[in-house]
Order: sequence, then structure tokens, then C-alpha cells
Amino acid sequence: MKVLVVGGGGREHAVIKKLKENKEIEKIYALPGNGGIAKDAECVPIGAKDIDNIVKFAAENDIGYAVVTPDDPLVLGCVNALEAAGIPCFGPRAEAAIIEGSKAFAKELMKKYGIPTAAFEVFDDLQKALSYVDTAPLPTVIKADGLALGKGVIIAETREQARIAVMSIMKDKAFGKSGDKIVIEEFLTGPEVSVLAFTDGKTIVPMVSSMDHKRVYDGDKGLNTGGMGTVAPNPYYTDEVAGRCMKEIFIPTVNAMNAEGRTFKGCLYFGLMITEKGPKVIEYNCRFGDPETQVVLPLLESDLFTVMKATTEQKLDRVEVKFGSGHACCVIMASDGYPVKYEKGYQISVPSDIEPKVFYAGATVKDGALVTNGGRVLGVTEVRESLKEAVEASYEDVKRIHFDNAYYRHDIGKRALDAEV
Repeated sequence: MKVLVVGGGGREHAVIKKLKENKEIEKIYALPGNGGIAKDAECVPIGAKDIDNIVKFAAENDIGYAVVTPDDPLVLGCVNALEAAGIPCFGPRAEAAIIEGSKAFAKELMKKYGIPTAAFEVFDDLQKALSYVDTAPLPTVIKADGLALGKGVIIAETREQARIAVMSIMKDKAFGKSGDKIVIEEFLTGPEVSVLAFTDGKTIVPMVSSMDHKRVYDGDKGLNTGGMGTVAPNPYYTDEVAGRCMKEIFIPTVNAMNAEGRTFKGCLYFGLMITEKGPKVIEYNCRFGDPETQVVLPLLESDLFTVMKATTEQKLDRVEVKFGSGHACCVIMASDGYPVKYEKGYQISVPSDIEPKVFYAGATVKDGALVTNGGRVLGVTEVRESLKEAVEASYEDVKRIHFDNAYYRHDIGKRALDAEV
């Protein structure tokens, strides 16, 4: 069977490497992929949001199955279009992907169905939003309603910061049309946990938990990024917490989407905060997280393609989804200056023995050489019996990889290791 994977980042590379383990798959195409992904799939220069040409390519190349992973094409209806052309897909249809496409929708859904989350208000009027932040409890969290590359969230410590955030999002359009509407919500405290889950709209199977590191600098300082590294499993996600999440959050979310006529099939991401009052939802994503996927899938012992097809066919209760007992650590190597301004075009050198553990994100081929082509360039993942061993192994690999202008955090996994003590 020929399989098409839409997207071109480290997450897609992790998915592709896992799909390659299935002997039923004879060829994998990545649209658009990148220079590093080209080592494991045939890359086709069709953008992830170019839905008409994605469907045309799939129809003309006898694609038997498609995996749509990025948020934009999911929200834009890529799965709807591919299914209409007779191509089965992994990923939610647009009507379900709205759970990430609109934070206001997600918050109202949780409020309606009693799913624990932070208290909130929604605004599409600038003056009303400004008036609200003059009296809102501090700190307060201001979020652009729509997609913003994972960066449309501002935590305001003061009234002045809150007003500036509202003006930046709604008036100055820092995140474009995504900021036409905003959510202002209560600031929660506690450990954060990411949980990806397979769901076919009837059954939901959580994957191993993970811990992301969003801030650009060591010690969780600096600007938010798409993610500078991850570890799995997350030590704060205990069996007791997992049980509460299944009962109070995971199953109720699947049921709520069904009740709204928006059955969700694919990977549903739960961004959780473990508060003093129990787990609460910070955000939903309608797809695999990045870079969470780069630590979760290497721990998956079951065949990913089998699980994906079962999800599409609503037969998830008939397959085993098994994860290993080990630990994984992914360290992101980025271009210095990310996430603001950085240079591209530096040659990437990766020793051959490390190559299987590398997931490429911002890389392209120029004059026959692999060079940097983005803020987050690649991720290095190691799996070991203990978290300490996994962290140490990942950093040993990073030291052996070279490109000019490389930058990475030196404390990925530290919080998790401290929690284990």
C-alpha cells in the first residue's frame, strides 16, 4: 500500500519512521516533507494547506491511506476532502478539528459538559476586553481564539501587561485573524502534563504521558516556542491522576463531541494542569503534538499503522495499543535566535550511528548537502530503561551533531528528574 503523510516537521518524521516498520506499506510520500525526511520518504513539494493539490496527488498516485498531522490542514478540511475522494484518513474532519481551531469553542464545550478547566470569558469586542482586564484576577491568561503556531498565549502579570496583550492580539493583529476573538482565563498553577490519545469516537486509548519544555532558555526562561524538548513518561501523571483524567476529562470529551455532532477520530491531544483541585484542561489539540510525538512514538510497541487504520474504521477496541516500560528524552537543536530571528543555510553533520534517532524539522537539501532551514532544526531522541539514562544519552548524541549557529537547552528532563526523587 502507498501511504501519504501531510506535513513537513519533526512530528511527521517521527510518524513516518514508525510507519516504516509496517511491511504492508510499500511506499510513503511526505507532502511537503523536508530534506531530512527525504531519507525515509519521497518528498513532494506540495504545501500542507494546498488541499486541492494534495487530493489531486493522492488520486493520481493510487494512495491507499493518508495521515494528516498538522493543525492547519485539519481545520481547513483536508480529511473531509480526501475522504470525499475515497481515500481513508487518519485525522479528524474539520467539524471535529474545531476543538483546536477555536479556543472559544473548546472552552464553551467544556463549560457545557462539565469538563474541568480554568474559569474564562470570551470577547470579540476590544473595548469590552480592555474593561474586563481592568478588574480580572492577576495573573491572567490571554489567548487568541484561532491557530497561532502554538504561540497565541500571553500570561499577564500586571494590568498594563494585560492591556498590552489584548491590544496586541485584537488591534495590532499579532496573530492575524486568529485574534479577532480572544479568551481571557484564570491562571492555573501546578505541573503540566501532555497526553496524546487515539480515539475513534467510541473508544479512547491514551498514549504514554509526556512533559514539554516550551520556553526557549534554560530554567524555563524567555519566550514561548513550539517546544525545545520533551520527556516521557511524565512523573506527575500518576495512576491516580490517569484514572481521574479518563473519568472526568477523556471520556466526557469524546462523548461531548459526539453529542455536538462532531465525532472525533484521530489523535486528540490533552494539555493538562494538575492543580490542587485535580487535573484540568489547559488546551486541546486536534493532532499529535510536536515535539511530544518524538518521545511518545518511540515508546510504542504496537504497530502504528494497524492502530491508525483501526481508528479510521472505528475498530480501536479490537487492537492492542501497547507502550514499553522505558523512558524517552528528545532534545531539540534549534537555530540561535529562534523563535524571533535566525539565519539559515548552515550544513548539518550527523554521525551515521545517530541518524536513526534524529527527527528533522527545519532542514533542506542545497547543492547536495543537508542544511538548516528553520528555527527548530532537528530533535534527538533516546530511549533507555531510566529517565536519567535517556537524558544523558540524548545529550551525548547532541554533542556529536554539528551545524553553525546551533542552540539547545541544557536542562531538558531536569524537572522530571527532580520530581522522581
